[in-house]
Amino acid sequence: MKKVLSISALIFLFLNFSAKSNAEEVKDCFEGLNRATFAFNQGLDKAIFKPIAKGYRKLPMPIRTGTSNVLSNLSNLVTIPNNILQGDLRTAGLNTARLTVNTTIGIFGIFDVAQQMGLVKDYKKEDYGQTLGKWGVGEGCYLVLPILGPSTFRDSIGAVANILGGDPWYNVTVKNDTQYFKDSDYFVSRGSDGINFRSKNLEAFENLEQNSMDFYASVRSLYLQDRKQKIINSNKVIDTQDDSDWDDLQAN
Repeated sequence: MKKVLSISALIFLFLNFSAKSNAEEVKDCFEGLNRATFAFNQGLDKAIFKPIAKGYRKLPMPIRTGTSNVLSNLSNLVTIPNNILQGDLRTAGLNTARLTVNTTIGIFGIFDVAQQMGLVKDYKKEDYGQTLGKWGVGEGCYLVLPILGPSTFRDSIGAVANILGGDPWYNVTVKNDTQYFKDSDYFVSRGSDGINFRSKNLEAFENLEQNSMDFYASVRSLYLQDRKQKIINSNKVIDTQDDSDWDDLQAN
């Protein structure tokens, strides 16, 4: 109950702070700080993440496919409760069935057995930031978080919901002591998710950087467009983005 009250209080405060942002363009209220953080993240990317992503690309395709399947399977732990919160019970049921089958028969999701059984993967990943958007909460100001990258006040509040109990994977690995999982299991999965996303978009981001007069502004625009498309469950393809998982780096 305390967790529910805490999340409700955060949402109430945020609603008052960002009530106008649905009708207005998302403001870059802290652009100077955001640009500095963006430059810091770019330095880390060039020194660490990009080289690792290139190395990951050299792994055999079955290993990369299996890794991507496991990460996608884990993401259901956050997607399912958000399906329910958004009133999409049919998709919640489908995702629950897929999670159960792939975690067991599919060996933690390495193999997409559910797809072969007719439980077709026709859903999109959901998170608490998207749910808040569905409920009419405005984006608030645009933010760039260290390491995690693009976000908004609303999406940051959604990420906090994970820590307050909204992410079962976080709960069994970091928050609670269990004999089956360790803290490192959570952080390894998050890091792998980031590397998986980065490897899929190596050329896309290089092209965007080379062809943009203002790379920071281009990334900001791309992220905000992608989040709006996710909230309305649009199938429109956002240019330069292959995996459509910007939010996975911070919210799942």
